[in-house]
Amino acid sequence: MSAVLAYPRGVPFRVVLAEDNYLLREGLAQLLSMSEEVELVAVCGDLPELDSAIERTDPDVVITDIRMPPTGTDEGIRAANRLRAERPTLGVVVLSQYAEPEYALALLENGAAGRAYLLKERVSDIDQLLRAIREVARGGSVIDPVVVEALVASRAAAKGSALAELTPRETEVLSQVAQGRNNAGIAAVLSLTDRAVEKHINAIFSKLGLSEEPDTHRRVKATLLYLAEQRR
Repeated sequence: MSAVLAYPRGVPFRVVLAEDNYLLREGLAQLLSMSEEVELVAVCGDLPELDSAIERTDPDVVITDIRMPPTGTDEGIRAANRLRAERPTLGVVVLSQYAEPEYALALLENGAAGRAYLLKERVSDIDQLLRAIREVARGGSVIDPVVVEALVASRAAAKGSALAELTPRETEVLSQVAQGRNNAGIAAVLSLTDRAVEKHINAIFSKLGLSEEPDTHRRVKATLLYLAEQRR
């Protein structure tokens, strides 16, 4: 698991905002500028502007729309994934107009540290946005509960309650996956062999319908399903 980054108290987070909708961009910029926790160092309307602003200002956090020019598809997700390699300590908050679980999973499939996925309808509540900024700047992660519920609902509609099919031991193993532990760490905590953990995880993925997906992707999906179930 990634280390939590420490920021000196009283030092604002340097933030770059990227949003192609003019009214929303100006509204967010105004809200952020009113907070003593944020120094808004650049405001952008498309991906090339965002790339340039990051190089120029070296921010702590980027807030980006999921869809921006030039293609209006998934620029925000692609930027977040590229920045994980180029600037691993840079936090990214991705904003979406709709609850799209697949985009959230694409954002997190290479790791959840320093990443947040929020619905735009939430960001009028500046406290929620500031919490997300704090969390990703320190290496944490935030997923909008509505997105998690949408993923669970889509799975439930197709299969019923897949989590209910897990054995007590499989549920224990999944809870450890949700805490970010690898197979060796799970084996140590639950006093199991590595082989037993691997067997349980394969059974979990099979029961949740994740057997045909890449390992990192299905671990993230399984975690989201587990966390959503705990909220009920």
